[in-house]
Amino acid sequence: MTDFCFPRQVRLLTAGDYQTVFNHTSCKVFAGEFLLLAVKRDDDLSRLGLIVAKKNEKRAVGRNRIKRLVRDSFRHHKVELAGFDVVFLARQGIKELDNPTLSKRIDKAWHQLIKRSKKANNQPKDTKAKQK
Repeated sequence: MTDFCFPRQVRLLTAGDYQTVFNHTSCKVFAGEFLLLAVKRDDDLSRLGLIVAKKNEKRAVGRNRIKRLVRDSFRHHKVELAGFDVVFLARQGIKELDNPTLSKRIDKAWHQLIKRSKKANNQPKDTKAKQK
């Protein structure tokens, strides 16, 4: 049975954790109202960081709604995203989306991220050696 909880060890907690994702991004998914950034980890743990600024949603109720939907979706895709640190970055226009639409877009973005990460893992590490 899949574990759907969101304990402390599956969250990005420190500024250093976020900075690692921003500096070493291996996969990006831009979905209009939000951006997903991911970096590969050495172990099979998947972690999530959330950034929903007041600039994008003034009310705390709205920011919490967005974060709740993202966390819920992440819980269901945690097994498929094993071995990645992911940052969800909300952008302008996200507050206009209703819950079902936002959930569908987030799920689609997870699938794109998984697909791109598999493609990135299958590419050879040293392309210069292959060209010679």
